[in-house]
Amino acid sequence: MSGNDRVGKRVAVIGAGPAGLMAAEVLAQGGAEVDVYDAMPSVGRKFLLAGIGGMNITHSEPLESFVARYGGRIAALRALLEAFPPAALRDWIHGLGIETCVGSSGRVFPTGMKAAPLLRGWLHRLREAGVRFHVRHRWLGWNAAGALCFATPAGERALNADAVVLALGGASWPKLGSDAAWVPVLAERGVDIAPLVPSNCGFDVAGGWSEHLRTRFAGQPLKTVALRFTDASGRLQERKGELMLSDTGIEGSLVYALSAPLRDTIAAQGAVMLELDLLPDRTLERVVAEVSHPRGSRSLASHLQSRTGLKGAKVALLHEILSKAALNDPAQLAHAIKSLPLTLVAARPIEEAISSAGGVRFEALDASLMLRALPGVFVAGEMLDWEAPTGGYLLTACFASGRAAGQGALNYLKIHHAATD
Repeated sequence: MSGNDRVGKRVAVIGAGPAGLMAAEVLAQGGAEVDVYDAMPSVGRKFLLAGIGGMNITHSEPLESFVARYGGRIAALRALLEAFPPAALRDWIHGLGIETCVGSSGRVFPTGMKAAPLLRGWLHRLREAGVRFHVRHRWLGWNAAGALCFATPAGERALNADAVVLALGGASWPKLGSDAAWVPVLAERGVDIAPLVPSNCGFDVAGGWSEHLRTRFAGQPLKTVALRFTDASGRLQERKGELMLSDTGIEGSLVYALSAPLRDTIAAQGAVMLELDLLPDRTLERVVAEVSHPRGSRSLASHLQSRTGLKGAKVALLHEILSKAALNDPAQLAHAIKSLPLTLVAARPIEEAISSAGGVRFEALDASLMLRALPGVFVAGEMLDWEAPTGGYLLTACFASGRAAGQGALNYLKIHHAATD
């Protein structure tokens, strides 16, 4: 880029997660003077935490299948994801000197599985590009003169910028900075915001678990099970996978994948009745035959393990829900194994969720992710009203929307620069 093409304008990027950092990179590459502000003592805190168990950066499935994971916001996100698809994200990571690999499930990970090397390389490149970082700067909004206001250890600070990118996250993980304090600030300025609700979260069962189940089996996985229920719109939702018993109900990857329809059905109906298939790979007829086999002097637990492979938390769950009479009736027991009823009454609090849904509605933005009510202010990441399951989809959309917001701000600056020269 020649000197005449560089915009030479100052941009404030507020929020130093993946979306904010990607916006900062695009802006710096375009010649803007970029300052990144974050309330935490260091940048990328949530990004690093997400990578502790293995940094699932994106997914390798075909793009059309990938885009379909975004539910009701497919139309809004399609252009962003097509402009920066998973393959482009992998190439970008490779450009930082970090190789990627594809797991057996199709999920994509950095080689080494950790977020820290990726973040270190990225921050080094951003600093080399001239990006300046300001930590312990909590954004408070704008003052009467239109300047950005921050609370800092040295007191309140006000500054001006030619454009702003907001990438402050949703409402999950408030201890890491995503506390949704921006909601009233934008709402007061006429920005349309969908209520923030938990996503990729656990759920509470009606009445809670018994003390025995809670103390002995909370945290135990239920491997290879299937969930099915009818959602508030009358559609049958069914999926196979793995879940985990929690202190108050159920959670885990299978539950997270269905968290949106579960949450919305509870909101509409007050509760949702689901059926849990503990042996989804066996027919009811086979389970009936196995359970009906004479067990002689063996205990029920021993009988179930030898005939069906059921043990541990699965058997404990049967004892939790079925009456003694049902447990000792082979037909009732077999039907329960294939269709165990559970009633869920509430999603876990948003601060426990992996992510949040809701946020700035796309209708409040133009195609470049600029707020219609606040020209020159762009929004990216989990601040936007979308949700997706775990599996790399959350991070990919954060990167893609950050890139789009950065490019949108760059284009705005170029137009504004030409108009004021």
